[in-house]
Amino acid sequence: MAERMKWIDVIMPQLAESLVSATIGKWLKKPGDRVEQYEPICEVITDKVNAEIPSTVEGIMGDLLVEEGTTIAVGEPICRMQVAASDEDTAEQVTPPASQEHQVQQTQGQREAIQSPAAASNAATFDPNQPMRNRYSPAVQSLAAEHGLNLQHIQGTGAGGRITRKDVLAYVAQGGQTNASTTSVQSSVAANQVTQSTSSPFSGIRDTSVTTGTAASNGGSGQSILASDAGVPVRHSGIHLTESPKIPQIEVEGGGQGRSEYFIDVTPVRNAIARNMRQSVSEIPHAWTMIEVDVTNLVMLRNKLKDEFKRKEGINLTYLSFMMKGVVNAIKDYPIMNSVWAVDKIIVKRDINLSMAVGTEDSVLTPVIKQADQRNIAGLAREIDDLARKTREGTLKLDHMQGGTFTVNNTGSFGSILSQPIINYPQAAILTFESIVKKPVVINDMIAVRSMANLCLSLDHRILDGVICGRFLQRVKENLEGYNMETKVY
Repeated sequence: MAERMKWIDVIMPQLAESLVSATIGKWLKKPGDRVEQYEPICEVITDKVNAEIPSTVEGIMGDLLVEEGTTIAVGEPICRMQVAASDEDTAEQVTPPASQEHQVQQTQGQREAIQSPAAASNAATFDPNQPMRNRYSPAVQSLAAEHGLNLQHIQGTGAGGRITRKDVLAYVAQGGQTNASTTSVQSSVAANQVTQSTSSPFSGIRDTSVTTGTAASNGGSGQSILASDAGVPVRHSGIHLTESPKIPQIEVEGGGQGRSEYFIDVTPVRNAIARNMRQSVSEIPHAWTMIEVDVTNLVMLRNKLKDEFKRKEGINLTYLSFMMKGVVNAIKDYPIMNSVWAVDKIIVKRDINLSMAVGTEDSVLTPVIKQADQRNIAGLAREIDDLARKTREGTLKLDHMQGGTFTVNNTGSFGSILSQPIINYPQAAILTFESIVKKPVVINDMIAVRSMANLCLSLDHRILDGVICGRFLQRVKENLEGYNMETKVY
């Protein structure tokens, strides 16, 4: 006896308390694929980090209800799955709900009304080997409407013979649009006049597109259609009527027309960065200050320890770990630096959670080292290496991005000697560690060559003033200049 099955909706989970929506970045499973419990089915992009959505059940992937690149609210369905039915679910079978069956039958009937008699007879024939042949997703219907295609002429490669978006695009690329017959277009115009009040897979076709296509087939000039001139490149926005934008791509326009520019669509991560940066500079009155630090002893200490540390730990002993230790000890002396503005009060955080700015090719993320004040220099070095690696590999979790109270940025790693950072909202300050440069310095009325570095601090002037920030920077300077050859990293 065959196992009874049922259909369930998979919804967008709430990955974090403050998360209200997420963008589908990539589907890892296709319709018809077998899905194990806890196996990732898709990648999502949030304001903070990319994550994988695991399946909570075991079954077979069904319809993908959300296209890649579409933002979906928490709690909304993203796909359907076919799972084993329990004894209580005997009423539910493998077949789709009655409402969907009615919709499919209605869609088939409307397609038959706009096809030629031969095509209609073919459409009426049901192929048991392709049970999904006549089921179309909104994206497929929109594409067909945009290009004026008859879906019955397209071979489906999806599960059960279903036509996918890639099938439609491939058909268009092979000249399917230009090969459409005049008869079918004219018959569709007549059918639309009769069935205007009903919805169909071709309800999105505008009258102007049909009229223009008819004029072109009758030998008209067709000059009003930009796409009719093969020599003129057309900018494609990626939006198909009601279809949501896809994952952004770089698009070069007018390469042969003498234009000296190209367009880069904004990715969801870049859009989140833009929104957060604008919020920071709009709400926080930034102030900026800098101090110069002699890190000669630190350079010699690191050179002494780095090789042995590399053999023992398998990671690099970076200057940033020493820098963070100096910052953490200074925050202990000036806890107001570890605070947040809350309109009618200032909230001082007890835990010192350092956010670390990590740059990738197309974004900047700030993973958090939790309770940094409880770690030694070696522990900080391990956390820095682990979080930086996960950031560049794209394996950060949302928990890695939350809870930061103070941000440190190692801008010196790419040669910067001076910067004016934007505060990581809603924190009170951000500190950058600039490049170490050898300079002539006067010491006891004598000139010596020393390794010097700048520390740049941006502060929230609602919370902090020049006096407290000057003292804080002076304490960080003392901590960094206090390292010597006897300093322990464990």
